[in-house]
Amino acid sequence: MLKSSVFEISVTGDYYSLILSEEIVEPFIKMKTRRVKAVAKFEGKELVFHAAIQKIHGQYCMMFGKRYQKELGLFPNDIFEMQFFEDTSKYGVEVPEEFEAVMISDYEAFKIFESFTDGKKRGLIYGIARYKNSQTKIDKTLLLCENLKRGIKDPKELFKAQF
Repeated sequence: MLKSSVFEISVTGDYYSLILSEEIVEPFIKMKTRRVKAVAKFEGKELVFHAAIQKIHGQYCMMFGKRYQKELGLFPNDIFEMQFFEDTSKYGVEVPEEFEAVMISDYEAFKIFESFTDGKKRGLIYGIARYKNSQTKIDKTLLLCENLKRGIKDPKELFKAQF
């Protein structure tokens, strides 16, 4: 499995992204994989998340939003440790077991879901994963399945009850 060495980094000027050294990302770029599983550590706290390596204005970077910063207890200019691993997950994100179970039980909705772009699939999975309650995840996934079968494709409408 491809992995980077552990490196130190800090949140950059816009406070939502990390500027990555070419040396760190080069093995991933050569393997044509821009999705990574990242492990960030700061003052005894550890955060594991999935992310994309992007090239913007000639620099490699990665989104690192306020939620992640808050979870680690980071402030601007704090230096923390990070390491990248090859993302071997199917969708580039952790899939809630409730989502998986409902999708397995509804083949028609699953086929529609699979026809979407990888980014749209991730967005819908994130839409389910944000709920803390297991039953809510099940209910929202059931609603998603019904709306997919109704032909609804707009992400804003997929989690709304249709009457």
